[in-house]
Amino acid sequence: MQSPKGTVPDQKLLADKNINYESLRIDHRFTMREETDFSMIFGFLVFPGLEELDLIGPWEMISFWSKFARGPDSCLMVAEKPGPVICAKGLSLNPHATFADCPPLDYLLVPGGEGTRREVDNPALIQFVSRQAKGCRSVLSVCTGSFILHRAGLLHNRRATTHWASLQRLKELSDVEVVEDRFVRDGNVWTAAGVSAGIDLALAFIESEAGEKTAGMVQLGTEYYPSCKSYGGMHNHPQAPAYVKKNHIVKKE
Repeated sequence: MQSPKGTVPDQKLLADKNINYESLRIDHRFTMREETDFSMIFGFLVFPGLEELDLIGPWEMISFWSKFARGPDSCLMVAEKPGPVICAKGLSLNPHATFADCPPLDYLLVPGGEGTRREVDNPALIQFVSRQAKGCRSVLSVCTGSFILHRAGLLHNRRATTHWASLQRLKELSDVEVVEDRFVRDGNVWTAAGVSAGIDLALAFIESEAGEKTAGMVQLGTEYYPSCKSYGGMHNHPQAPAYVKKNHIVKKE
């Protein structure tokens, strides 16, 4: 399942995509991969009912890092059982591995979505997350994936966040300090707010692991420079998270 360490796409592939990623490549002296002597595997947990962008956003950032900037050797989607996994809005995913045959992971990302309300009571899934987390350099969640991390015992006495509509529910878990930020890092555990926040979490994570220059290359390569426009004044919604209200006030000034 793993690609050879340091694999670089050939020129034909780059030409076929009509994108000159060669001009973006980072000097190997600035990357984590050159400083280590072992393969790294980034796992993405998948389950029925997960929110599509919770997974796909970070997958794009991490896999771009892997392919063009000496990031992890392998990116794997891992499910409880083989076969297609249907997401919350109908997207069908084909996992690369199951809980039974998944290799030890160096990183694990847990998406959120309506399926988390069921999966927090799935012993097989919770045990898989808990077991893999013990050997991971970092564990990350997006949106309500934080509730899976909590059930697996990974948020005890930690700072964390989740989707704005579930912040109160997370606050009701007395052993979690809820922070209304776009993403939160507490040691080797990272949590993101809802849906698109996973992209920002992934970029910040790449910076922490491989440096600002590598994160900048991934940001430029994926052209992730989102508009800060607040549509329909929804930043004034009573449940809008604190960071949204704060950012809008700062930008108006």
